[in-house]
Amino acid sequence: MSSPEPIIRSKQTEKDVNGVSTQVVCTEFTNYIFVVLTQYGKIGTLISVTPDSRSNDISTPTFSTKVLLGKDEPLTHVCAKNLATFVSQEAGNRPVLLGLALKDSSIDSVKQMKEIIKSCKVW
Repeated sequence: MSSPEPIIRSKQTEKDVNGVSTQVVCTEFTNYIFVVLTQYGKIGTLISVTPDSRSNDISTPTFSTKVLLGKDEPLTHVCAKNLATFVSQEAGNRPVLLGLALKDSSIDSVKQMKEIIKSCKVW
């Protein structure tokens, strides 16, 4: 007898990014994807990343970011778009709720973090 598929699917992993322990948890809900990316063991700043329906070109949707909780800084929006855009696109343009708590947000680190998020794919 096989067990029923869970209502909420979630995966998590932990890897070193440039010497800093980084944890990722990806959870799929029916209406959005929740991704937590932390180097502090906390959810940190909570950002909503949503596809912009006003875009004229459907093949390349634009995304808007909104800080819901935490520091609203330009770098936060840049990191959020870089880390969550592909998640939304692969999940059928669903919105992404992203929790970020990073010690290192360099370009190289962000690239490595994207690969970690891909390894936790639940969508």
